[in-house]
Amino acid sequence: MPLILGLESSCDDSAVALVTSDRRILAQRVVGQNKAHAPFGGVVPEIAARAHIDVLPGLVEEVLGEAGLGIGEVDAIAATAGPGLIGGVMVGLLTAKGLALASGKPLIAVNHLEGHALSPRLVDAELGFPYLLLLVSGGHCQLLEVRDVGDYRRLATTIDDAAGEAFDKSAKLLGLPYPGGPAIEALAAEGDAKAVPLPRPLFGSGEPHFSFAGLKSAVQRAVASGSFAPADVAASFQQAVIDCLLDRTRRALATSKAPTLVVAGGVAANGAVRSALAELAGREGRGFSVPPGWLCTDNAAMIAWAGAERFSRGLVDGLDAPARARWPLDSQAETVRGAGVKA
Repeated sequence: MPLILGLESSCDDSAVALVTSDRRILAQRVVGQNKAHAPFGGVVPEIAARAHIDVLPGLVEEVLGEAGLGIGEVDAIAATAGPGLIGGVMVGLLTAKGLALASGKPLIAVNHLEGHALSPRLVDAELGFPYLLLLVSGGHCQLLEVRDVGDYRRLATTIDDAAGEAFDKSAKLLGLPYPGGPAIEALAAEGDAKAVPLPRPLFGSGEPHFSFAGLKSAVQRAVASGSFAPADVAASFQQAVIDCLLDRTRRALATSKAPTLVVAGGVAANGAVRSALAELAGREGRGFSVPPGWLCTDNAAMIAWAGAERFSRGLVDGLDAPARARWPLDSQAETVRGAGVKA
C-alpha cells in the first residue's frame, strides 16, 4: 500500500503525519501555537511562520522515528501549498520540496481545502462520490459538490467573514481566550440561546451565500450595552450561526442530488453545529458524515490522505509547484459580491 508523508503549515498549527492508502495513520504530530498568539487575540503571520521553521524538521524526524521508517521508504511527500498565510505555507512546502529532492520521491502539492474536503473519507471507507460538503472553518465557509478528487462545484461561499472567524472575533469581544471557537461553545452551554436578539444575515435569502459580518457587529453592540450575561451572548451567537448554516445548507440540498451531507473544517468540531446538521440531513433523507473533532481542525493526516487520493490517480507535482495565498477548489466559480474572492 502506498505510504504518504504529509506536512501542514497553512496557519498556526505545525503538523506531520504518515498515512497509508488503506486508511492507516502510522504516526502523526500536531504542535499548536495558541500561547504565542493568545496575547494578540488572533494569529500573527510572522510569528506563525517562524514557529513552523523551528518545529517542522523535528516533527518529520519524530514521525518517521515512531513509524520506524526512513524517508526513502515513503512513496510520496504531500504538503499544503495553499490557501493560507503565505509565510507558513512557504515553510511547509519548501520543507517538503527539500525532502522530495533529497529522497527522489514525488511531491504532491495539496490544496488545504481539498484536505478538509476529503478528510471524511480517511475515516469513512463507505463514503463515496458525490457528496455535498459544508466546509466551515476560520478562513472559509462554502458549500460544494464533491464529485471526485480534484472535481468540485461551488454552490455557495461567504460574502464577508467566515463562520470560524466570527467565532474568534465574538470570543475576543467577550474577553474569552484564543482560539475562540471552543471557548464560545463551552460558555454557550451555560447560557440562554434566546436571550439576546441577534440577526441571521441572508436567512431565507434568494441568493445561496453566507454572511456573518453583521452578526459579529451585533454581538459587539450586545456586549457594549452591558444588558446581557456573557453566557447568554455566547449561546445566542452560536444559535444564530447554526440557524444560518442550516438555512443555507437546506437550500443547497434542494438543488443537489448528492446522497450524503458531509461537514468538515474547524467549526465542524463544534458539538452543537454537528448535531444540528445531522438532524437536518436526517429530515432531508440524506446520509450524514463528519470527521472526528481532531480531524476537523488543521492536521497533517488529512493532507497525507489527500496526497494518497491524488497519488492513486497519478496526480503529482513538480518541484516548481507554487505556494498560494488563495487557491479556490472550484476555479470556474463566479466571483460573488463582497469578499467572495475568498472562494
